[in-house]
Amino acid sequence: MGLTERFLTWLRPAVYLGNNTLSLLGAVLTTSAAVTMLGFWAFELFGHGHVHPYLGIIVFLILPGIFVLGLVLIPVGAFWRRYKLRVAGLLPDVYPHVDFREPMLRRAAGLVATATVLNIAILGTASYRGVTYMDSVQFCGQTCHNVMEPEFTAYRNSPHARVACVDCHIGPGAPWFVRSKLSGVRQVFAVAFDTYNRPIPTPVRELRPARETCEQCHWPTKFHGDKFLVRTRYSDDEQNTPRTTVLVLKIGGRTWQGSVGIHGRHFDERERVTYITTDDRRQVIPWVSYVDDEGKLVEYTAQDVSVTALELARGERRTMDCMDCHNRPTHIFELPDRAVDEAITEGRISRQLPFVKKKAVELLTADYPDKSTALAQIYAGLTTFYSENYPEVYRQHRAWVELAAQQVRAIYDRNVFPHMKVSWGTYPNNLGHMDFLGCFRCHGGSHRSADGRVINPDCTACHSILAMDDPNPEILQQLGIGTP
Repeated sequence: MGLTERFLTWLRPAVYLGNNTLSLLGAVLTTSAAVTMLGFWAFELFGHGHVHPYLGIIVFLILPGIFVLGLVLIPVGAFWRRYKLRVAGLLPDVYPHVDFREPMLRRAAGLVATATVLNIAILGTASYRGVTYMDSVQFCGQTCHNVMEPEFTAYRNSPHARVACVDCHIGPGAPWFVRSKLSGVRQVFAVAFDTYNRPIPTPVRELRPARETCEQCHWPTKFHGDKFLVRTRYSDDEQNTPRTTVLVLKIGGRTWQGSVGIHGRHFDERERVTYITTDDRRQVIPWVSYVDDEGKLVEYTAQDVSVTALELARGERRTMDCMDCHNRPTHIFELPDRAVDEAITEGRISRQLPFVKKKAVELLTADYPDKSTALAQIYAGLTTFYSENYPEVYRQHRAWVELAAQQVRAIYDRNVFPHMKVSWGTYPNNLGHMDFLGCFRCHGGSHRSADGRVINPDCTACHSILAMDDPNPEILQQLGIGTP
């Protein structure tokens, strides 16, 4: 049997059985979805239109699903008609002859062949576009707007605002991509049925190891040298008196002297630190092991944590990586005192306004019934304070007062989300030890080994303090650096 005869033998039942309502419906669905997608792609390509998150769901996810559904219905309809004809005893032994000499049949065959090629191209493109859209920052941060609003707001104000979400949360390779999408299905159901947690818990157990994400850009063991830091906070007095701390942070890495500094002591070519934590947020660390410079393993137990052997055995045993200190590298939520200090230092809030630090923090930490009320009362509260208590300042520097009110309101807006139960301090930041335990989870002086050694609690191990809460540090004068 020649190739042409084989083709006609296959085509006869396809033409005969394909003439049914279900198959025709599938053709209509596929064609409609394809035309819509092609039209939108053309608009996006030539019109450079911005894709709304919810429109993206329709175009990149729902329409391709309808397209595939239509393709599936075409053969399903044919098989269903065949089944019904066979049950009724009407299935022909020989299907009607197909004669390509008929112009209408030739045109139909040409249309089907063209549509098949086009459908393959559309399906491939739609699959690629769908995956690309699901990996976009827009999809991750804005599709589930209410749920992800706190994290997306923090992301946009972070040092990683130009890094795509998937670069850190998924990383390269297929296994973690598949794993994340399966997890996403569970999250979709949680959102649909309103069963998600408020606030959203930090996914510490589900994160990919930092060596496969963070260290694709960062290199902890690379020697970075010391970092010179100047941090200023402001008093609650009328003059907003600045108190400046100057320190040298010993970041370190690996040098000819070996592993030095913070990174060198905690990270190396070998795994140096292992610990057990007994809480979901890794804030309680009752046991730590450390490989010292001689290669000896030393085990430390916290003396101020009451934990049973069973609780310790059930705790999470983990090899330390970047995320144990830099646990909020992107989704950073500020605290009111520090946020106002930074705004004053950066000139977004004028220090010349009397009591601006005290009043701003007072308004930020007050109780409000909802966010819209908070934003309105914060603005009104600061402007009213100056118009009533410092009318001359308000008259001469009204622009300063209104700018300060806007900035204080913005601080609240990007850090407090009542609908998600996110408020000041909801998410602990382990970098440092001023606002949360951070370093002191291990370096608080309570972790001791069997031979009496203690995990180093000395401040100078990590930084050298050159000035502490000094209104005019001498070191800055020597360096020619002005104070706020």
